[in-house]
Amino acid sequence: MTEPRSPINTPPEEVQTSQSPNNIVPEIPLEIISEEEMAIIEAAFAASRSLVKSPLRASSSPAHFQNNVRSIQSITLLSKRSLSSCSSQSDSLVVDVEDSGRLMSSQKRNRVVASLLSRYRRKRGLAVTDITATEWCEKKMEYTLLCGKREKTKAMEAGSSRHEELEEEVIKKVKVRVDSAEDVWALKFLNFIVGANQLLFDGLTRELPLVGFAEGVWMVGVIDEIRMPEGQSDSYPKLVDTKTRATASLPREPQRRNGRLQLMCYKHLWDSLVADDFPSRQFFEFFSLNPNHILSAEIRERTAKCGFAAETLTDMLRYSRNTWCMLPPAHEQLLLRYEFQGDQSLLGEDQFEYDLDWVKGQIKCSLEVWRGEREASYTPEDERWKCWSCKFASECPASNSCSPRRKDTEG
Repeated sequence: MTEPRSPINTPPEEVQTSQSPNNIVPEIPLEIISEEEMAIIEAAFAASRSLVKSPLRASSSPAHFQNNVRSIQSITLLSKRSLSSCSSQSDSLVVDVEDSGRLMSSQKRNRVVASLLSRYRRKRGLAVTDITATEWCEKKMEYTLLCGKREKTKAMEAGSSRHEELEEEVIKKVKVRVDSAEDVWALKFLNFIVGANQLLFDGLTRELPLVGFAEGVWMVGVIDEIRMPEGQSDSYPKLVDTKTRATASLPREPQRRNGRLQLMCYKHLWDSLVADDFPSRQFFEFFSLNPNHILSAEIRERTAKCGFAAETLTDMLRYSRNTWCMLPPAHEQLLLRYEFQGDQSLLGEDQFEYDLDWVKGQIKCSLEVWRGEREASYTPEDERWKCWSCKFASECPASNSCSPRRKDTEG
């Protein structure tokens, strides 16, 4: 159970989905493949046939072989899969048509290969962290999509644990059963409504989910913390993000810039919501949601306890819009906090002004890569120290120009 103003937070990995009774295998729905996607599949098969007909010469180096050969996990007309994989299965060697410029010209490849946005964020929306990852290093972001995320380090796990501690100080989590995508989105909206009420009544809330339409794309994110300044008339909520550090030192400027971009993206989404700039019809269409879908019994029960009865996702969206209209724009001053993971001591704070033109320019620059309008760039030469902690450094040409690793590396 939750307190009246405690949000219901159900992380994706904790979502419980309904199972088919009597272990009956549900019918697999057919999905029509577009001409563009069919072209990708045909290009992959053509590349694999050419590889079989023309074996690699003995003089080919292992590095040359690794850069040109990839394995495709599966290609099926019933369930689309990624056409590239970084697994090293010796019995399934196929050239990656997305990565190998030796197979086709860049102009031809751009016509054949779908954009990263349509391939990896279709019906999901672009996360704010996708934007910050692109700003950090476009090539690393691309490699991560193609090859998978790196395993969590101890520093990353410590950061996640700290954020959970901060959240639990003001929020009590409750697992709620969901039976559909509409239920999942209903919970996100409910979390926002309850969190906004907590902000207005208590002056503080954390882990607030956002969804909005910005620069022509749907974006999602979760704000670490929102504060309502005390003792001020016409108060504007202040957005705060806490970064934990493995070393007891403040980060370099590129890391601060990346954190500032993240908070500015959140304010950009927040301000668009409170201005009621939310195209509902496009929202339902993009995420393939049924606006009249009846929500699960548990969700309807939770909404009733919160003071409003929502039967459908349309109802929930309407109540969310009513909440947005009660909120003011976010404060122009944003705050980044840096904590040392060792003892949770405050290393410093970075308070800065919101720059709408700059953040819109950064988003548009990132979207050029996500939409396939240009190739992903390597990190600038003066920031090649980022390669020290990149798992793709051995395969990335940019890392060859990286200077020797210093002892005072960033956490």
